[in-house]
Amino acid sequence: YYRAMHEHRCTITDPYPSLLNDDLTVTASQPIFDEHGEIIYVACIDMPLNEVLKIAHPMALESAAGRFFRLGYAGFTLVLSFVSLLLFVKGIEGFLSYGVGHADSIEIKDIFESTILLTLSLAIFDLVKTLFEEEVLGRLKNDHASSIHKTMVRFLGSIIIALSIEALMLVFKFAMTEPAMLVNAIYIIGGVAMLLIGLAVYIRFTNSGERH
Repeated sequence: YYRAMHEHRCTITDPYPSLLNDDLTVTASQPIFDEHGEIIYVACIDMPLNEVLKIAHPMALESAAGRFFRLGYAGFTLVLSFVSLLLFVKGIEGFLSYGVGHADSIEIKDIFESTILLTLSLAIFDLVKTLFEEEVLGRLKNDHASSIHKTMVRFLGSIIIALSIEALMLVFKFAMTEPAMLVNAIYIIGGVAMLLIGLAVYIRFTNSGERH
């Protein structure tokens, strides 16, 4: 009340325990002015903090459908986490199989394959992190659209890197063993080029939309 009177604008207090039930509560105060700009009175309303959060963040509504979808996202994030972990373990397994002190015996093919697996593991892990924070925990960032945009760019970028490494590995392999199969590597390179073009167009239009 006093803060709204002093600042001549709507104010919201910090959460405090209610005297009625000890639940966290916030008070919103709005000064009402007359035609001369003088304060006539101040309208105040007390609201439980959880109700305020539901208004500010509709995804936090504990409806049956909301709980169902949240459990669904939790299941997907759990499964994807296992996939990411398996890819990570498989990625470092090739190096560990050589043992300590045998770095000179590691083949280039194994390095490429491990890099692909680790890159895919990172991409899936980043996707899991975003799904868990925003869909399961319900933590929306200040710029939700920008957050989704960055996650999409990182995910597609990781896929493009993995495909590029795979194409490079196939080029080396087929060039030395089966030159007639080089066309398959060219197809992958063409797909990577199309993904790069698509990603560039996506970034271009997304950035233009954010500026407007």
